Amino acid sequence: MTSSSLAESGAETTSTQGGTQAVDRAAALLTYVVEADHPVTFAEATEALGLARSTTSRLLAALENNRLLERSAPGEYVGGPLFVLYAARHDRNAELARLAQPTLERIGELTGEDVHLAVANGNQVAHIANVDSTFLLGARDWSDIEIPPHSSALGKVLLAWDAMPRPVGRLETPTSHTLSTRNDLDVDLAQVRNRGYAVTHDELEVGLAGVAAPVFGPDKDVVAAVGVSGPTARLEHRLVELGRLLKNHTEDLSELLRRGRHADLQAGGPERDTA
Repeated sequence: MTSSSLAESGAETTSTQGGTQAVDRAAALLTYVVEADHPVTFAEATEALGLARSTTSRLLAALENNRLLERSAPGEYVGGPLFVLYAARHDRNAELARLAQPTLERIGELTGEDVHLAVANGNQVAHIANVDSTFLLGARDWSDIEIPPHSSALGKVLLAWDAMPRPVGRLETPTSHTLSTRNDLDVDLAQVRNRGYAVTHDELEVGLAGVAAPVFGPDKDVVAAVGVSGPTARLEHRLVELGRLLKNHTEDLSELLRRGRHADLQAGGPERDTA
């Protein structure tokens, strides 16, 4: 082998080793971020993996450009859209909850109340995401509790737009304020569709009020409902205001879902500060 051949061989080996090292570092960084139970900062990743700041910056940029990582906030990283897409093929609710989270948080900031995202699961309302109230006195967590759909604002939305079947037989009445007849339910659901949001007032539990609005999917069918709930004493004079606010935000969310503009939704979408 000539000296020039040896030189070329050595250069190729060095290049291959460098490439392998870069891949290993990128894989280690990706694994570290995805396995963390919190958003990982630039400084945290650099220190934990013993990388130069320039190397961390270069690797993070490459992983972000290829949708393997994304920023949850300036300087903080989480698993990217490709991981969510993979998971969504097995659990669409998880993807919907992820995409809606910035909207839920924005509503929570504006109202201070408990905010819920729910979908239909057969004849039941399934809560798939929520933002807690900033008040000491708030609504309870309904995630694992079966409730009559017609007694909750979220359920009324899903019923009004036929996202779930209407109840058959005798209507359950958790309180004396709950809709008790088929005619009452039909009238109420017609009002829900007409104004674009649902309201409950002591119908699920005395002292609890709620408002909810629909989220429309790409096929213009209702795929979920977003609602606010809290003590009746605090919400009863704000039901119309909250209904309009929710409607504004769920219309933005619906539009983003129809267009598939995930990046805009992750950034929080258009800000709505007033009802």
